[in-house]
Amino acid sequence: MQRTRIKICGLQTPERAIQACDAGADAIGLVFYAPSSRHLEIPQAMKIRAALPAFVDSVAVVVNPEVEYMQQIIDQVGISLIQFHGEESNAFCAQFDIPFIKAIRVSAGSDLLETEVKYADACGILLDTHVKDMYGGSGETFDWNRANYGGQKPVILAGGLTVENVVDSLKLANPYAVDVSSGVETRGEKDPKKMRSFCRSVISYNIPESISG
Repeated sequence: MQRTRIKICGLQTPERAIQACDAGADAIGLVFYAPSSRHLEIPQAMKIRAALPAFVDSVAVVVNPEVEYMQQIIDQVGISLIQFHGEESNAFCAQFDIPFIKAIRVSAGSDLLETEVKYADACGILLDTHVKDMYGGSGETFDWNRANYGGQKPVILAGGLTVENVVDSLKLANPYAVDVSSGVETRGEKDPKKMRSFCRSVISYNIPESISG
């Protein structure tokens, strides 16, 4: 069984980011999208990025960004990956010479395999729930069986994941990684206990029974 990677998105302080890493997160999502309640200004993001330990990726989450703004994030924050959540083309995403993930908002009419082919340069495809006028962070799930669409790229599963349902999502979708935000929050803020419980559930699922006892 492959080890499922864990991304905790929408961190807003260095303290919470460190707690997420201590809980077991492989990557931290930094949101650069003004309408989001988790939006960061570049100086805030720089402080969070500087606090991260070795071997934890910092992911810039953006929605249809201007080229100049995207370059400012790259130059000043020092990110590992970019997660494009809007209607950006493959050519737009690839121009920054930083590995990128393309998010797809899954709806009944989504052709996921066709979309993956369009984003040939992506290093992963993130599947999130389609909610009108929202680009992620809705806290709503979709049919996790849709993740088994026969593509070639690593699939990151997002949308409404919580400690209560993440194991079910792993059983149905078998994703390369899971991405959680609102599911580890209490009253809109990241909850250290929920982050630990979420990561523990994912990690425990990955341990074969013969090893775990």
